[in-house]
Amino acid sequence: MDTNQSVEVLKTAVAAATEVLRSSLRFEKEILRAARLVTDCLLRGNKLLVCGNGGSAADAADFTTEFACRFAADRRPYPALNLAQGGSLVSAIGNDYSFEEIFARQVRAFGSGNDLLIAISTSGNSANIRRALEQAKAGKLNTIALLGRDGGSARGIADLDLIIPGKSTARIQEGHKFILHVLCEICEPVLAAGKSDRGEPPAQKRLGPGPIEPSSKPKTVRTR
Repeated sequence: MDTNQSVEVLKTAVAAATEVLRSSLRFEKEILRAARLVTDCLLRGNKLLVCGNGGSAADAADFTTEFACRFAADRRPYPALNLAQGGSLVSAIGNDYSFEEIFARQVRAFGSGNDLLIAISTSGNSANIRRALEQAKAGKLNTIALLGRDGGSARGIADLDLIIPGKSTARIQEGHKFILHVLCEICEPVLAAGKSDRGEPPAQKRLGPGPIEPSSKPKTVRTR
């Protein structure tokens, strides 16, 4: 590929990515509802379970880290689990049951009523994502699905679908990552305040040990 062709690829990619980001404005109500589901879940003393395959698993890892560590401001950590991590558990379930069950079985093991499952699939046709959503519904978890194209076979199972249309997996994944980061930005001040935007204090449910003063103050600017 010569220089001119490479430049055209870059221009086309930037134009397509820009269109995907702009299209997110169409999901204003859905994004606000998703943020409410996240903050209500965590302030009730429940936890986030997040899953995806491949690049979506990486997005799940990033998203859960933003809650269990922090996104930007210093605040208490909140419980968020990436179900794609832990090679021994994932491979055991895949070996003993099937690859379709690698997330659903973890939802059954770790999930409880009023927890929130966020399932990510750029096609919407990943069987293990569909099974995770089905198991979550059976276990009375709340559910959000970030899907792509027309939503695939997973469309309509979750309480809330966020579907990025298009044919490019890369652009759909970029749209998902953008929405996940926007959710972090919306949720962060609510979680830092420790009460919902309705003014409700968190439920009296123990989430772990009480606050411990760190040996050193966190960095003002996140460097990772």
